Amino acid sequence: MKILVTGAAGFIGYYATKRLAELNFEVVGLDNINEYYDINLKHARLAEAGIDKNKIAYNELILSDKYKNYRFVKLNLDDQENLAALFRNEQFDVVCNLAAQPGVRYSLENPFVYVNSNVVGFMNILECCRYNKVKHLVYASSSSVYGMSKKVPFEETDNVDNPVSLYAATKKANELFAHTYSHLYGLKTTGLRFFTVYGPWGRPDMAPFLFTNAILKGEAIKVFNNGELSRDFTYVDDVVEGVIRVIMLPDNEKEQKDSGEAQGEFSGLYKIFNIGNSSPVQLMDFIRCIEKATGKEAILKMLPMQPGDVVSTYADTSELAAYVNYRPSTPLQDGIDRFVSWFKEYSSKAHQY
Repeated sequence: MKILVTGAAGFIGYYATKRLAELNFEVVGLDNINEYYDINLKHARLAEAGIDKNKIAYNELILSDKYKNYRFVKLNLDDQENLAALFRNEQFDVVCNLAAQPGVRYSLENPFVYVNSNVVGFMNILECCRYNKVKHLVYASSSSVYGMSKKVPFEETDNVDNPVSLYAATKKANELFAHTYSHLYGLKTTGLRFFTVYGPWGRPDMAPFLFTNAILKGEAIKVFNNGELSRDFTYVDDVVEGVIRVIMLPDNEKEQKDSGEAQGEFSGLYKIFNIGNSSPVQLMDFIRCIEKATGKEAILKMLPMQPGDVVSTYADTSELAAYVNYRPSTPLQDGIDRFVSWFKEYSSKAHQY
C-alpha cells in the first residue's frame, strides 16, 4: 500500500510518517515547512525520520536516510499543478491529510492564510483523490467544530453549525466538502476530530510547550479565563495509533462485515470520528502536572477569556472504539513527564538544527 501523508514535518504528521514507515508501508511525506512557528523544530522532526534539510528542494522527492520506504517532498497544497502531477506520478492508495494552518488565535490575525491552506488546499487534495482513484482519504478535523457546546461529552452526531473561530469554520468546511465528494464521486473519506494532542516534538504555540518553557525559565505563564478551562488532553502515541488503525479501515471493514457487525450511523463512504482521551482535565490540574515534572512552581498571570477559545472539550470516543478498538492508555502525568524530558533535551541542542 502506498500512502501520502501531508503535514509530515508537523507534530502528528511526523509521528504518523515514522510509524507507517516502520510498518513497511510505502510512504511519501509532504509539507511546505512554513514559518508559522520555528522551522528548526520542523527540520528536527524531519531529521529524526532521516530527511536531511540540506537535500530539501521545492517539488523534489528525496529519500529518507533512515527508512528505504519513505520519501519526502516540500510542496504547497495550494500549488494545484504540482500537486496534481505528484498524484498522477505516484498513484497513492491512501491519503492521510494532516496538513493545515493550525491555531485559533492566529486565525483572527491572518484569515486568508487559513483559507488558502485549510480550504483551497483541502479542495485540491479532494480533486486529486477523485481523479486518481485514491481508495481512502483520512483527514484531520478538530474538536473546535463543536464551538461553545455545553453538552458533554461531545458526540459525532452533535450539531456543529456554530463555530466560534475561523479555524473551526475551515475544519467544518472540510467535513462538508468531504461529505459532498463521498456522495458525488464515491470517494471514501474519514474525518478525525482531534482533541488537544500533546507530547514530545509538540508545537511551540501549544500550552505544554509554552508552560514548560516559562516555568523552567521562572517566567509567568498566561492562564486564560482565570484558569476556568478544561481540555481533553490526548497523548500523541495514542492519537497516532488511532490514525493508523483508521488508515487501515478497508481491512477492518472487511473483517467486521465478515463477522456480521453492524456499522450503524457510520456505514457507507463518509465517516467522522472523535479521537481524544475521553477524560477532560482542568487547566490548573494540567499546570500542576508540569510543576511536578519540572520540580518548579509556576508563576501565574490570570487573564480573561480569549476570542475564539472554548471553555471545555470532552470527547466521546465510543464510535471509534467500536470501529477500530481505539483505547487511549497514557495517563496525563506520564505523558507530561515524557514531554518535559524531551523538552529539556531538545532545548539543550536546538541550536544544532
